[in-house]
Amino acid sequence: MTINYTAADNRYSQMQYRRSGNSGLLLPAISLGLWQNFGDVDDVHVYRQTLRTAFDNGIMHFDLANNYGPPGGSAEVNFGKVFKEDFTTYRDELIISTKAGYYMWPGPYGEWGSKKYLVSSLDQSLKRMGLDYVDIYYHHRPDPNTPLEETMTALDLLVRQGKALYVGISNYPADRAVAAFEILRQLGTPCVIHQPRYSMLDRWVEKKNEVINKSLLEVVDEHGIGCIVFSPLAQGLLTDKYLKGIPANSRVGRHLPNGALTQNALNEQVMTKVAALNDLAMQRNQSLAQMAIAWLLKDPRVTSVLIGASSAGQLLNSISSIGNTVFSAEELENIDEILNA
Repeated sequence: MTINYTAADNRYSQMQYRRSGNSGLLLPAISLGLWQNFGDVDDVHVYRQTLRTAFDNGIMHFDLANNYGPPGGSAEVNFGKVFKEDFTTYRDELIISTKAGYYMWPGPYGEWGSKKYLVSSLDQSLKRMGLDYVDIYYHHRPDPNTPLEETMTALDLLVRQGKALYVGISNYPADRAVAAFEILRQLGTPCVIHQPRYSMLDRWVEKKNEVINKSLLEVVDEHGIGCIVFSPLAQGLLTDKYLKGIPANSRVGRHLPNGALTQNALNEQVMTKVAALNDLAMQRNQSLAQMAIAWLLKDPRVTSVLIGASSAGQLLNSISSIGNTVFSAEELENIDEILNA
């Protein structure tokens, strides 16, 4: 086997690392998500360079799911090919995660949260990526019909089988998250991380849950659980990309499936806020994307921010955000005023 890539010797010199709750899991402040940009519709030379650039800059956490692509499954296959050629030597340095919960195949066991689906899906994911185990396995969304005990027992089983080292949940509201934390604690396989959507434009994790009167951020903090957030740039809205129209190579311009941003999101009210935030970012000597990431990292309850980069250059721009995560009270007030307008 010919190794095409040698990682930078100083790869850990600049990145910041944060502990995931009370666990032994340490994650980079910025992690690389493979939701988009790593499917069969994407350029292998581009996403290979993105992966290499990430690792060279201390990002050793790559986040996937069974349905990432498009088409579903292709991100894991494509990552597996790059991993085999470039990263096999570095496996013990990497944190690789995947998830199951959304639709993957026909029939009653092709989605949601049954033990049958979660076990089968991880077996498929490991084959696609060419791995013996993943570092983190998530249940990707709550299942309204399967008992939570069954879903959490499946996660516990997969850890005991050696197919996953840690387990987490994603998209769970605060009340369901607390219940999941308690079940996993009793099983002896504690939940170490929650992965919610969170950005300046989508702050649901800050709001009180009606059932338990606590926010998700309060809950993960109280229970010693890490929090890694996705869509920190609202899929590109919190950048300067759309301030002057819709680029042909953007998520909107490419009309991507798999839950990608659509033109309907670019309404006048939102774009007015984006323009005002962009002006504020310039005053901080940051790009809007950098400020949006820094705004999330200012909160110690946020373990890591998941970035979906379409190029190595875009990733490097995001990494630069860790250089200034301090906000004055006036800046925070201005941001809230813009967002609440």
